[in-house]
Amino acid sequence: MIRRADKPGGITTNRAPTAEAAVEPAVAPTQLIGRSPQMLHLLSMIERIAPTDSSVLITGATGTGKELIAHTIHSRSRRSAAPFVDINCSAIPDTLIESELFGHQRGTFTGANETRRGLFEEASGGTIFLDEIDALSLQAQAKLLRVLQERQLRRVGGRRNISVNVRVISATNRDLKESVAECTFRADLFFRLRVIPLHAPDLRERGEDDIKLLIDHFMGRAQRQGARRRRFSAAALRAMLKYHWPGNVRELENAVEYALAVSRGEEMGEDDLPQDILHSGPVASASYHGLDECWKRGATLAQVEKLYVLSILERMGGNQVKAALRLGIDRRTLYRKLKSYEE
Repeated sequence: MIRRADKPGGITTNRAPTAEAAVEPAVAPTQLIGRSPQMLHLLSMIERIAPTDSSVLITGATGTGKELIAHTIHSRSRRSAAPFVDINCSAIPDTLIESELFGHQRGTFTGANETRRGLFEEASGGTIFLDEIDALSLQAQAKLLRVLQERQLRRVGGRRNISVNVRVISATNRDLKESVAECTFRADLFFRLRVIPLHAPDLRERGEDDIKLLIDHFMGRAQRQGARRRRFSAAALRAMLKYHWPGNVRELENAVEYALAVSRGEEMGEDDLPQDILHSGPVASASYHGLDECWKRGATLAQVEKLYVLSILERMGGNQVKAALRLGIDRRTLYRKLKSYEE
């Protein structure tokens, strides 16, 4: 899915880029929250690097807020009044990625009925965020490397070079060093992207204080949007603090939204939490502890599959390619499953 912040406030759309489309300035849609040592270090790094134009590579598991980090860097940079454009590289077919990034000339291929600017041109003067950068084909990587080196691009089917002034922030939940060793990612591009490395910590690593802060933030936001004032019971809060949070901050946000939707009283109890959180032992963990334990916990088939998929991904160190091979499915199928677990 291609997304671009095309209205103030970071609102994104799914529309395809057009020659006439203008991307307006955007700001970070929310703020990074946390006072754990990991988050304080991350926030300190952002303050130091935001004024520069250096390329940034953000690593971290799914749901840790890599896109929010990119937004924050952009909003605190000298480019904050210019566009912020983001694209999920894994969601674009290989045959279209070059056209989406760099644009194309009319008549270049079937369906190219007009000349279109690519996302790099739309981000002119601002920032482009390339999420799931590891999904780019080697051919697309070569084209991206040339743009980073020469600060110029050529549209598909074009005959002239176009100068671009864009800061590149990329993100991945994979170990790109391992991808380089496997020859699935170019070493020269890796070092171009990783001028400044940042890591988004897992929620479980950040401690209970950050979890409480985030819960308060999501509750307060819901109240500002019209929800009545409510609170979690002590037992429900204990269950949330005990949970492993394999989906990280995104899963926590969804859990708070779920509780607000299903609860009826002023106090939200354990029964108002998603089942995964209540079963915070073997079933809620990303590790797989056997069918007997799942039977005892009353897990559904969907829950068992989710646990097994997450456990394989965990055992493969977050490497989606290896996990997909181990599961006997292709990477795009695994990607769709992981996205469904976040909903």
